[in-house]
Amino acid sequence: MAARQDTTVIRIKQPDHNTRRTLLCLGFCGGGTGPYHAWSEHVPEDVALSAICYPGREGRFLEPCASDWEELAADTTSAVLSAVDGPYVLFGHSMGGWMAFDVASRIESSGGPLPEALVVSSCNAPDRGLTPRDMFPARQDSDAQLLDWMLGNGLMPAHVLEDPDLQDMAVELMREDIRVRDTFGYRAGTAVSVPVQMLSATDDDVIEKDAGDQWSRVALGPYRHDVLPGGHFYTPDIWRQLPVHITALTASMAPAPA
Repeated sequence: MAARQDTTVIRIKQPDHNTRRTLLCLGFCGGGTGPYHAWSEHVPEDVALSAICYPGREGRFLEPCASDWEELAADTTSAVLSAVDGPYVLFGHSMGGWMAFDVASRIESSGGPLPEALVVSSCNAPDRGLTPRDMFPARQDSDAQLLDWMLGNGLMPAHVLEDPDLQDMAVELMREDIRVRDTFGYRAGTAVSVPVQMLSATDDDVIEKDAGDQWSRVALGPYRHDVLPGGHFYTPDIWRQLPVHITALTASMAPAPA
């Protein structure tokens, strides 16, 4: 399918010749497409890299933000389908992991073009439903607390740090995403049949310790769980090179080593 407007499907890297598959990334809470741009240096030469921009930010700044999870999931599913023109791997981090799972399940239910693999990162399994542990950062946090969270997790690019007005906008977008996240509801019985890889970090205190085991409940096909160094966003070096840990880009979804 042809991609919709470039403000929604951000094509970060296109191979010069034949594209074997595309790594298609979804945003996390408070994040845009920017954090994925550095990945262009770490995907295989024949793999394209794209990211979906949610409404209300970046090139879609003039559009209203989604009012709830259902609205954002429907928008994101439409965007993913518009971007698909061959084999693809769907990736989501944190809240984006739940969104990637939801989108993949919606596409599967409708008989649409499924991803070769679903890769979820730093998130609890969605069938637990929304718990207080998932609601972090929280809607009651002050602007200063949200800013500290974003700074501590590397979510503030240099040009934003240098501009108080851009910082205010970034905090407001974080609040909009928190509001949407807090309306998430797991649809009973939902699972995916595509191969699933779950990535988690050794020192992540946001998700539960057994998150890797949790995800096997909603993965009907091949499943693997890999643990990497760092906190919720790994270490800066690991995050920058995260595509090298995505098995579906380079090999089959074989079980993780014991």
